[in-house]
Formats: sequence, structure tokens, C-alpha cells
Amino acid sequence: MTDYKLLIADPSYSSWSLRGWLCFAAFGIPVSVRVTRLYTDQFFTDVTAFASHARTVPLAVASDGSQFTDSLTIVEELAQRHPEACLLPADPQQRAHARALMAEMHNSFTNLRADCPMNTRAAYAKTPISEEVEKDLRRLVQLWQTRKGTWLFGEHYSAADAFFAPVAARIAGYALPVTKKARAYVEAHLRHLPFRQFRAWGQTFASQSFYLRDYAVAEWPGPAPLIARAADADVGDSVNKNCPYSGRPVTDFLEMSGRIYGFCNPRCRDKTVLDPAAWPAFMALVAA
Repeated sequence: MTDYKLLIADPSYSSWSLRGWLCFAAFGIPVSVRVTRLYTDQFFTDVTAFASHARTVPLAVASDGSQFTDSLTIVEELAQRHPEACLLPADPQQRAHARALMAEMHNSFTNLRADCPMNTRAAYAKTPISEEVEKDLRRLVQLWQTRKGTWLFGEHYSAADAFFAPVAARIAGYALPVTKKARAYVEAHLRHLPFRQFRAWGQTFASQSFYLRDYAVAEWPGPAPLIARAADADVGDSVNKNCPYSGRPVTDFLEMSGRIYGFCNPRCRDKTVLDPAAWPAFMALVAA
């Protein structure tokens, strides 16, 4: 079986990293993930060490030595190597449409990207937008109008949806105006467990001040998280003795609904504190 390694940048901010990560996480394809930092000298060192001829992220490397140095390449390679995962629609016409959508997302919407960079740590009550951004939003609404279900191709999440996830995050976080039907599609992304996991996990890394905007802030418009907090405890207080994610002995703890749960490191604990219901392995522990 082929193993994969994936290099991404800051999860809260790197929209292309989110797309690449979703192409694994949303389709059940196991991958080992490393994170580098944008706007640092270390970024290029990490990228070239990971894949010698690459310059950007996301980057995936397979155990057979293949290097996927672009998000479109990641989609196409995974779709070919893992047909059972159904990254692309089975119907030829829908599959061609999905590829066209991904290509347009890959090459367009530059004004929206520049004026409203992805930042899943923050939400704003109102954002001033230019005519160029309005034009990008109208085009997105037009592309999304043809969907027949929750996702672009019905009830099955596809790689085309993964490509639009960062745009959905922008519309939500910056309170951008779209139609009711487009808003429903945005809300589907905000509820999507892999997206929620990426958002919570991203907040366990250091923030980047470059992405902050001087607008009135608002609550993140996604599902309200269950209330949990980091806790001082020891193994004897914990419901579990092994981390629900890694299986390793617990060292760090959270409290929720009066019970103590343990994790193998602070990041496992902190990502769970930020959105407990996003993590099925943890919620199974709670239910048990």
C-alpha cells in the first residue's frame, strides 16, 4: 500500500494547504502531515528539503518516490491511485465539469483572494468590498447555482468542493454578500467535519499578524463548539489512559461536562478544546 507525506503551511491561513489536506482527509486517505511557516526563511528550506524541485505548498510525496507539487496534481494522482475514494464524480460529464470548476478556482478570483485572505481564526461583522470583489462573488454564485444537493454534485463531497472550501471560509469570515442558495453551500462547508478539524487544529499554531484586518469583529459563523477547557490533572483523574488519536499514554488533559479526558500532547488536547464535536474519536470516548 502506498504511503504519503504532505507538507502544508500555516493551517489557519494557507488556502491551498487546506485544499491539499482535504484531498486526503475528506476521502479517508491516510497521510503524514508536516507544517511549515509562511513569510519565513524556513519556508523555502522546508519546501526544497521535502521536494527538491518544488517552490510552493501543498506538496505530497508518495512512498514510491512520486512528488505531487500542486493541488491539481494531488487531486488527479489521488483520484487515479484511489478510485474507491471517489474524489471525482463517476459520470463523465460531471467529472469534466468538476475538473473545469477546479481549474477556474485555481486560476481565478484573484481580487477576492487579495482583499480577503483566508483567516479561519477571525470573523468580521462587515467588510468593505470593491467592484472587482463583487464581480468575483457574482461568478462564484453563478458556478454554485447548478448544484443539486448539499454539495456541487449532489450529496457526495468531491474534490471540486474541497477546492471551494477556502472561498466558503472567506465568505463566512468576512460576511460577504451572496445569495441564499450560495449561503447554504457556505454553511455546508462550515459544518463539514474535516473543515472543522482543520480550523481547530490550525489555531494550535502561532498566529500571523499579516492576516488581521481592522474591521469590527464577530463570532465565527460556524457551529458553536461544545464547551471544554484545558485542565491540570494527572492520569488518575482521566477517563482514559491512552490518547484517543494516537493510542499513546496521556500527558495533557481537558475538562468537559465535569469529566477529565487525556491526550498524548498539548496540540491533541488544544485542538479538541477548540471544537470537541469535530473529532469523532474523542466523541466516541465521551459517549462511552
